[in-house]
Amino acid sequence: MRVVVGSLNPTKIEGVRRAFNQFFDDVIVKGVEVNSGVGNQPFNNDVVKGAINRAINSFQDCDFSVGIEAGLFSLKKTLTGYIDFQVAAIYNGKRITIGFGPGFEYPPVVVDEVLKGKEVGEIMDEITGIKNLGEKTGAIHFLTKGVIPRSELVRIAVTMALIPWINEEMYGIRL
Repeated sequence: MRVVVGSLNPTKIEGVRRAFNQFFDDVIVKGVEVNSGVGNQPFNNDVVKGAINRAINSFQDCDFSVGIEAGLFSLKKTLTGYIDFQVAAIYNGKRITIGFGPGFEYPPVVVDEVLKGKEVGEIMDEITGIKNLGEKTGAIHFLTKGVIPRSELVRIAVTMALIPWINEEMYGIRL
């Protein structure tokens, strides 16, 4: 099975590889650079739109393409008013399925700076002193004291998006 990821980010590629390998044999995963069609720091529906655009824009010579987009969703009664989610979109050339990873809150200082126009990655690089943190272990790894790497959030989001594909008899989807 050939899977193309709409990103060159190693954490996204690894998370997709791990998710597909849970259910399928002989999976080959490669990343390609594509445009998400949304801003560098997406919010709310733009996060989902970015994942879908990445999946559609990366569909080439494969069985499935996958788009991963992380971003902030407005949520009342949280400390900052926002929760970060990884969103996965899986596309087979005809149908798209969506999955979310676990959500978490950034520290208030991060959200404050994002609302002023900075990107989460830029702020977390400054806080941690690690350049390109999002392409390594991710902010979640830092915030969980090394317990959860970003690739795990991606794996979970992609696994959620795979549910209809691995239960095709319940969803009416054919591989």
